[in-house]
Amino acid sequence: MLFSIPSPHTGVVHLGPLQLHMYGLTLLVAILACIWLTGVRWKALGGEWDLVTRVAVWGVTFGVIGARAYHDITSWNEVPTPKWQGIFEVWRGGLGIWGGILLGTLAGAVVVRRAGYDVAKFLDAAAPGLLLAQGIGRIGNWWNQELYGKPTKLPWGLEIDTAHRPLQYLDRATFHPTFLYELIWDFVGVGLLLYVSRRFAIRAPGLFALYVAWYCFGRFFEELLRVDPAHHIAGLRLNAWVSIIVFFAATTYFVVHQFGAPAPPRRRRKPVEDEHRPAMAIPKGRVRHGR
Repeated sequence: MLFSIPSPHTGVVHLGPLQLHMYGLTLLVAILACIWLTGVRWKALGGEWDLVTRVAVWGVTFGVIGARAYHDITSWNEVPTPKWQGIFEVWRGGLGIWGGILLGTLAGAVVVRRAGYDVAKFLDAAAPGLLLAQGIGRIGNWWNQELYGKPTKLPWGLEIDTAHRPLQYLDRATFHPTFLYELIWDFVGVGLLLYVSRRFAIRAPGLFALYVAWYCFGRFFEELLRVDPAHHIAGLRLNAWVSIIVFFAATTYFVVHQFGAPAPPRRRRKPVEDEHRPAMAIPKGRVRHGR
């Protein structure tokens, strides 16, 4: 092939006596990016950086626990041996985003609520940052040569070492770079969420629902390409079914919440500046002021 994407032969970089696990370093960069973007957005709403930091500490901690638990439960055969030790070896790969977002979001919501702020508004502030982190985090799969797609001869095929190929594809050298597909999809989603949040007045946590729906839509098609071991139900991978279910749940919630009956008045929490923007279906240019 004239063109292809090379893969690193090892996920560990040696700096003298230090060993840097690039998978873990990639996750750290992803977390910092999420904190930065969420902090900027929350500050613009009148919030404080202190709350973002506290949410990050608890959200990341429980997010990693949830992500690893999801992987261990759904892919027990992939847990390194001995099992008692392998279930904790996050740096060797194996994090299920579903469990991470679920448990991390719940932990963050508890922190926000206990601080007396509006959980729904904070979820909307964090949505683009979470998607940004997921896109960056996929680079860790490239370092580990894992979670790639079916064999391909396309110019952007990903080179995979023999040791990391499935037995049925030992004679194939390049595969679909699903890590790159998701990275691009997530980054486009970040731009879309930022545009929507600035262009329309979204009833919180509508932006968070859009984030979930956007990710699940792309993840479904990614699952159709991947060749790593997975449980199958009715011919589809488990995570493809999860994507379908969560996508329809998030989409339904968004439509009903945005265009259904007005929500009952909520008890006022600590002030976060209300944004005077048009409703979701009305662009800014069509709004008449001074009524």
